[in-house]
Amino acid sequence: MMTRALAVAGLTVSALIPLTPAFASDQLRIVSWGGAHQAAERKAFFEPFTKVSGIKITEDEYNGEIGKIRAMVQSKTVSWDVVDGFSDWVPLLCDEGIIEKIDWKKLGLDRAKFVSADKYDCGVPSVISGTAIAYDKDRLPEGPKTIADLFDVQKFPGKRGLWKQPRGNLEWALIADGVAIQDVYKVLSTSEGVDRAFKKLDTIKKDVIWWASGAQPPQLLADGQVVMTSAYTGRIYDAVKNSGRHFEIMWDAATWGASNVWVIPKGGPRLDDAYKFIAFAASPQTQASITQFLPYGPANKDGMALVDPAILPSLPNAPEHTNTWTVDSTFWNANGDELRQRFTAWLAK
Repeated sequence: MMTRALAVAGLTVSALIPLTPAFASDQLRIVSWGGAHQAAERKAFFEPFTKVSGIKITEDEYNGEIGKIRAMVQSKTVSWDVVDGFSDWVPLLCDEGIIEKIDWKKLGLDRAKFVSADKYDCGVPSVISGTAIAYDKDRLPEGPKTIADLFDVQKFPGKRGLWKQPRGNLEWALIADGVAIQDVYKVLSTSEGVDRAFKKLDTIKKDVIWWASGAQPPQLLADGQVVMTSAYTGRIYDAVKNSGRHFEIMWDAATWGASNVWVIPKGGPRLDDAYKFIAFAASPQTQASITQFLPYGPANKDGMALVDPAILPSLPNAPEHTNTWTVDSTFWNANGDELRQRFTAWLAK
């Protein structure tokens, strides 16, 4: 499946990429998130692109800092040609004129085929990633079944791991407290709803170990420091596949979406090659190929039909994961500062 997908991807994108000999200047500098995520991109996107185009890719890693992108553009010293951006700040940098507006005709792709593409004038959704509750089956054979179990310290005593941010945790608190997924943001938009979410978090506050980077949750599970933890589903899949861990993902109330978005910093010297790379990485066949390395769903909807059926259940946007939701970036862009301040004050109490 993978070989066929990559071969077709190469044929598809060859029309966009002149297959001429590469010179030293024929290179792109792409920055992404490191870890298993970037390793999968290397195998599915970077190396195949170089093979069909002759354009060498130099990789950098970052933690999503937008200050460096701003500084590059404002000082006219852009060295990152393509950035694997984060959905929450892509509209912000777009409005500031820091990243390029995407010309979909130049890409040769149909914007309507991409999950959440209507939210981004300056980005192309890359993959569908997910965040869910995970646990170690060796330590917890009868694991949690619903998000309410995260808050049930009687049934599941022990520490829990949670991302040290209000985003996602407030929504989970409300869902566990009985709010229907489709009503979460309506409730969270009220002061009473915010109070309700923090009151629910109060019930497990003393039992939480807070994590800050995606590498921490699998390690917390492996070390036995927590009985369950929120985690990026790709990290859990990697720990099972490549480290032999017996971790399990609990999909109830998991969140998924096009949180990764390809963007091009404005003023870069290799704009045409940046477009060529994004066109390649966003094609249906290439999108399907990354699922062979990590369970990221294709952001290009046409890619779903090309995914190996054996892998499909591991994808955050698999049809069988019905009680899931997507983060409302518009809500968090409007309310994030206020809620983060309250969350920080709540943690300090």
